[in-house]
Amino acid sequence: MIRPMYSHGQTLSSIAALLGVANIYDEVEILGMTNISSEVQEGDLFLAFPGLKTHGANFAHEAKKLGARAVLTDTHGASLVKDLPTIIVNDPRTAAGNVSSWFFSEPMRDLYCAGITGTNGKTTTTTLLHQIWSLAGREAGLVGTVETRIGVEVIASKRTTPESSELQALAATMRERHVRDFAMEVSSHAITLDRIKGAHFNVVGFSNLTQDHLDFHSTMEEYFKAKASLFTFEYAERAFINTDDAYGAKLAQETELPVIRLSRTDPTADWSYVDVYPHVRGQDICVRGPGGILIEGTLPLHGDFNLDNALMAFAIAVDSGIDPLDLAGLLPRLHGAQGRLESVSVGQEFVAFVDYAHSPDAVARVLTTCSAMTQGKVIAVLGCGGDRDASKRPVMGRALLNGADIAIFTSDNPRSEDPLLILEQMCQGLAITQPSRVIVDRAEAISYAVSLAKIGDIVVVLGKGHESGQDIKGVVTAFDDRLVLASAIEGRS
Repeated sequence: MIRPMYSHGQTLSSIAALLGVANIYDEVEILGMTNISSEVQEGDLFLAFPGLKTHGANFAHEAKKLGARAVLTDTHGASLVKDLPTIIVNDPRTAAGNVSSWFFSEPMRDLYCAGITGTNGKTTTTTLLHQIWSLAGREAGLVGTVETRIGVEVIASKRTTPESSELQALAATMRERHVRDFAMEVSSHAITLDRIKGAHFNVVGFSNLTQDHLDFHSTMEEYFKAKASLFTFEYAERAFINTDDAYGAKLAQETELPVIRLSRTDPTADWSYVDVYPHVRGQDICVRGPGGILIEGTLPLHGDFNLDNALMAFAIAVDSGIDPLDLAGLLPRLHGAQGRLESVSVGQEFVAFVDYAHSPDAVARVLTTCSAMTQGKVIAVLGCGGDRDASKRPVMGRALLNGADIAIFTSDNPRSEDPLLILEQMCQGLAITQPSRVIVDRAEAISYAVSLAKIGDIVVVLGKGHESGQDIKGVVTAFDDRLVLASAIEGRS
């Protein structure tokens, strides 16, 4: 966990007073906080949350050994804590978010903060924003699925959106290092689980909403409500919304925030495209913004979905103070996020991509983009993750078979599930004929795809993107689609 070098401690009694808890504590000085027992440092407040499998308070003894001086938890958690002063609240996650922000003197209010949510596009949009700010000479921060960046420092991300204590410590560290702008992905899980309590964004962006995570949210309406709850004055000041998306149009009507509308095709939106010309290097674009803004240049990214991502990034960058003329000059230097339609080239005579698409809509969009790029065949490899939303598996399978000339069904991260059962669900009701195939082993499936490729074809491996491991029965082994694909190409006879 990244922490600022210089941070003023607070007394346990002042934390209790902030939360409206009776002040019965000694003047114990708290120097930091975390909910991860193994990351506790001397002087920490240990944040013990109820979990899906166990309560965090079960690890209070470990936290104490590492130097925790007190615990913040609920009534049940308090019954599990021994020999540590304990602040008891009804909702420890909300309390932790508010305490974390206060403890670090509300660091997000000292930065220009942009929070991006939606099913697809979060990673690319935040990555583009970070690139624009950095190329413009401004110190910038990034938090997302692939990585966390504080200026030039790069840290591997553990999850899309960190817990509130980690988020506020990151923001405080950015402020300490003179970071000016900060873009982060905000997942629906993080919103629902109150990881962003205490956060403040200058702007929040909504990309789209398509079927995903229904194992967690149950219905699309609940999924939408989770996303929509970010678009309130509790968290943000302004909303940038893609109104081409049906849920985006609904959100634009319902949010209490001032709305800046973005559209790829609607000229009445605040930001839209005047012209788009796709070619092998990307797309020549002309963007119109409010007040007569025109941004023209070559965007080295393919696909309509990247036009959506770029438009969001452009609009927010200008809102943050980037000159549109400077932005136009930066366009050719932009590139996509890792594992997002990422090219794999080792001198072969066909095109090869790796993409993180793991929802039905994302699979369909990527395959449509690939089809538009070639007159040859699109050969696609896809699996579905285990222990995740099973309802999307047959829909993803259909998207693969309909969108690819040759569809290869394989494993993703089976986790605790039987890979054959996952594939059976993916292929439900589908007529799969040669050369399309079902191949359980992912490396073998990728090699098979490569063996079929000819000049002018596109091989695209979907689902894992930037990930560097494969989880089978709880054992994670090294597996990077980019490396496996490159090796298959090099080994082709």
